[in-house]
Amino acid sequence: MRALARYWELTLTAPAGATEGLTNFLWETGALGVVEEERPGEPPELRAFFPETMPPAILTEHVTAYTDGLAALGFGAIGRPRVVSLEDSGWADAWREHFRPIAVGRRFVIAPPWELATLDATSRSGRVVLVIEPGRAFGTGHHGSTAGCLEAIERVVERETPSHAVDLGTGSGILAIALARVGVSAVLAIDEDPDAIAAAAANAVRNDVAGRVSCRVDDAATMDVAPAPGAVPAPLVVANLITAAHRSLASRYARYVTAGGALILGGILDAEAEEVERMLAADAWRRRDTITREGWSTLVLEPGDR
Repeated sequence: MRALARYWELTLTAPAGATEGLTNFLWETGALGVVEEERPGEPPELRAFFPETMPPAILTEHVTAYTDGLAALGFGAIGRPRVVSLEDSGWADAWREHFRPIAVGRRFVIAPPWELATLDATSRSGRVVLVIEPGRAFGTGHHGSTAGCLEAIERVVERETPSHAVDLGTGSGILAIALARVGVSAVLAIDEDPDAIAAAAANAVRNDVAGRVSCRVDDAATMDVAPAPGAVPAPLVVANLITAAHRSLASRYARYVTAGGALILGGILDAEAEEVERMLAADAWRRRDTITREGWSTLVLEPGDR
């Protein structure tokens, strides 16, 4: 008889602003899957699944050292990791169970590849289906910041479809793919993480938009500005990043968006939205719209007179 394989499940809670960096760290440590779960009134909980070959004591030590560093940087209290044993493929079932089809806004429904067969006519109901493989890159549509950006894209495109757009920090590529699926003819997807770009490119192929979504490893803080279709600057720029990244990029956003264009900023905690808006107003940006989902704010801004 085949011996049952064993896996480790690591669970811990963390403030919303720390989950993205912590998720990346868990992948880099060797996780086979990472799930973020949010419940009203409680901090997000991360569940990560590791192979039997990863000693739990060493895993706990590495994660604790990393979370202590995050706490020292001011990210707030992070729960101590808890590690339990899972037999056979329980981790895979638990991981996949989290990713079900989800409707976002009025136009989108997001599904992992293995759930496409379960989407009936009611679930689709005229919506654009985005097929996203959950993996090492951020962006499955289940997070409030991603959902807010998708709704912002809906509103901007309904007002006027831009000729081309740029997605800064593309992660899984979900926002770039959404832009292409609602009619934007050329989308440049940027991320400094090669793993994210590989995931975004694969997801673009899954959604039949590889010809319109160009994925490139680049740094949003230093990338070249070269006016051309499908390049920077663009009439629409989307940046679903943390507030610290918006602070560092604030002075560059004006170079990335053409006159009369729009800038969508996500990844902003509700408590930080006023600060980000004030920071951009100093560079003559005007807020056009705000979308709030699950404690996260998405700002839609337009350039003013400079």
